[in-house]
Amino acid sequence: MLDKIFKGIFDSDTTQVVRVSDFILCVGVALLSGLIIALGYMRKTKYTKSFVVTLAILPAVVCVVIMMVNGNVGAGVAVAGAFSLVRFRSVPGTAKEIGTIFLAMGAGLIAGMGYLGFSVLFTVIMSLVVMVYNSFGFGAERNMSKYKTIKITIPEDLDYTGVFEDIFSEYATKQELVQVKTTNMGSMFKLTYDVVLKDLSKEKEMIDDIRCRNGNLEVLVSRQETVSMEL
Repeated sequence: MLDKIFKGIFDSDTTQVVRVSDFILCVGVALLSGLIIALGYMRKTKYTKSFVVTLAILPAVVCVVIMMVNGNVGAGVAVAGAFSLVRFRSVPGTAKEIGTIFLAMGAGLIAGMGYLGFSVLFTVIMSLVVMVYNSFGFGAERNMSKYKTIKITIPEDLDYTGVFEDIFSEYATKQELVQVKTTNMGSMFKLTYDVVLKDLSKEKEMIDDIRCRNGNLEVLVSRQETVSMEL
């Protein structure tokens, strides 16, 4: 009776229909895989509720797509891939997020093809690897705190060409002027530098020297953004 209810209207007599019990089993394993992946991603990682929920259900979505295309893996991957790209249409994703998306899709793909044991094994191994890498800070830049972006406001009568080079040569190993912007109706310039500090403990001394040079106007020091370069 159930097989008739869930039989497709376009199925022929030669089409093999997925049994309801097999469908529930595959989806259940895919959901378990998604939960493991989401828990592994949440360890020592910034995350949003919507993203981890997506990770938890994505393997089940891919699993169902693969089962419904009756073994046509090429068509299934194409459709599931289109689903995963929705997350990154408006909000740029980091390499880590995209990699986790592919991990979830892989787990769902394996489950959808019927290899439930391999799906769970793949999920557990990859989640453990991700958690170990996160715990040991694998690939992390050890001196990221020394990379700073400094925004300095100067009056229009001060030539900004090399005006702070002597200060930066004293406190930084590297400096680059990346942006010049007029402000306050053109009466001031706002300079943006990317610098690598020699000693973090001397950051305040550097700021005081810059304030003496720019007439005690605004100086903003922030962490250097590197997200755009992650991919």
